[in-house]
Amino acid sequence: MLNSYALRRALSDKKYKKIFVERLTEPLHLNLISAGVALFGSYRAKVAFDLMVRQQYAFPVLFAADEAKKLGLKRIQVLEFGVATGAGLLNLCDCAARTEAETGIAIEVVGFDTGSGMPPAIDYRDMPEYFQEGDYPMDFEALRRSLPGRCRLLIGDVAETIPAYLASVTAEAPVGFISVDVDYYSSAVNTLKVLDGRPEQYLPLLPVYLDDVGMDGANPWNGELLAAAEFNARQPMRKIAPFNLLRSKRVFKNAQWIDRMFTAHIHDHPARTPATAKRAQQAYIPNEYLR
Repeated sequence: MLNSYALRRALSDKKYKKIFVERLTEPLHLNLISAGVALFGSYRAKVAFDLMVRQQYAFPVLFAADEAKKLGLKRIQVLEFGVATGAGLLNLCDCAARTEAETGIAIEVVGFDTGSGMPPAIDYRDMPEYFQEGDYPMDFEALRRSLPGRCRLLIGDVAETIPAYLASVTAEAPVGFISVDVDYYSSAVNTLKVLDGRPEQYLPLLPVYLDDVGMDGANPWNGELLAAAEFNARQPMRKIAPFNLLRSKRVFKNAQWIDRMFTAHIHDHPARTPATAKRAQQAYIPNEYLR
């Protein structure tokens, strides 16, 4: 199902133009190598070569699972805010299943949505020139029937669903990735309150995907970027920042998703405090110039 979906997306006019601009402007030898990776490569190699549907989900889920493994965890949760018809949520479930097989980390997927489309915009900060009331409704029953057992939908206003959700999150299965695709500034402000829980309810650093920051009219004074800035201002020990040096770490560097990938730093997490972060071995840098 996902393979045919990927093909339909690739052949659509909008995606075809995106592939032309992003992929075909990359070095020829990398595209040739990626053909072999697509046919014979492991899941981890396909993620490295941007060969997954919604790479913006494949990369952070795998990153989160690797981080969880370093901490000795066995389970994590990944969240999507703004489900709409659910194509992204199904992709996220597929990434979770394949990452689980790759890493051994069990991954639960949780989708948050009003179920009834977008509410009215409050003012210019919600960018009403791009989004309006009623956009992106959901066929709840059709989507529910398609979801795998690892996924659950939380329908309603996030102001109500987030507190109940956080009450269920344990340190044994923390949040490892958050996708914010709620379009409005006002919705993003409420969505980012999911990061207001206890520090052990999260990985010490977790990827945050901000989907709606790429339009020409988006800027730090509106939309999801403004919501992130306000979160940083009110949270002294939690900060959302661009993912450090991500472009330089990627094989393919022209993909737009890279500019939408951020990291939530949970500075008050036990793993980031001096008492618990101390290593068993002292760090040492050898110096080949010394006699």
